[in-house]
Amino acid sequence: MPEATVPDNAPEHCPGTESEEAGKADACAGCPNAQICATAPKGPDPDLPVIQKRLELVKRKVLVLSGKGGVGKSTFTTQLAHAFAADPIKQVGVVDVDVCGPSIPRMLSVTEERLHASASGWQPVYASDNLACVSVGLMLEEEGDAVIWRGPKKNGIIKQFLRDVDWGDEGLDILLVDTPPGTSDEHLAVVSSLKLAGIDGAILVTTPQEVSIQDVRRELDFCRKVGIKVLGLVENMSGFSCPNCHKASDIFPPTTGGAKALASEYSVPFLGSVPLDPRLAHCCDRGQSFVEEWPGTPAALGLGKVSQGK
Repeated sequence: MPEATVPDNAPEHCPGTESEEAGKADACAGCPNAQICATAPKGPDPDLPVIQKRLELVKRKVLVLSGKGGVGKSTFTTQLAHAFAADPIKQVGVVDVDVCGPSIPRMLSVTEERLHASASGWQPVYASDNLACVSVGLMLEEEGDAVIWRGPKKNGIIKQFLRDVDWGDEGLDILLVDTPPGTSDEHLAVVSSLKLAGIDGAILVTTPQEVSIQDVRRELDFCRKVGIKVLGLVENMSGFSCPNCHKASDIFPPTTGGAKALASEYSVPFLGSVPLDPRLAHCCDRGQSFVEEWPGTPAALGLGKVSQGK
């Protein structure tokens, strides 16, 4: 039995979630997941080879994670996508798996568009010639409609995004997966669905203050437990860059050293800092590329540094 089928919090002698004895063995007595394991399909997931085939032309698959909400993860994802797409020969895709809070369509200014199916699969919505996205927000009748789904339905739509979306005959240079905060159903669904297709790594986004840093520690532990390589940490909202006087000030003081100290502690790369800039928020509201609208600003330079891996 593969070790990966045994959850970390499983009781002793757990038979594994893919075993025919899952949820039925003596060791399962008292486990809160016993009923789920007993009724879930057994054996390897037949969709995994299909997802692997679908994504074989995607050169890099990168998760964007954050330990808590409000750190600007979706803002960072969209602006990083714009930074990659600034190179016209690169094809960039964004999968929004924040099912209950899909903000990517607004930030890419495609809220009036809808996903539709064709003979080759679901067609992503294009924000520009070389930047496409898929999101639950592109399936709603109204942008403000609430998505009230339980775990299995959320997991199902995430699997469909990875299995059924047609990214074109030439594939993608990079696929960014924007996740919700924390380490929950959506994250596990992405990791399990990409088991064969592979994940190149994860970028973790935090803000400088300790309350955010502590949550990123949990995210780092999640990556370690599920075997995802951490490509690096990004410190978002790293000081405030005044567009008038051009002076910087710390809105969220890094009382314990911020992301740079955390990266050093865990021996992972520190990819850079992106300071607060009100013009960045305006660009996201309008679906604009900040690096194109305001080149040379500290925030644009920070985003460019991360996209270039420097």
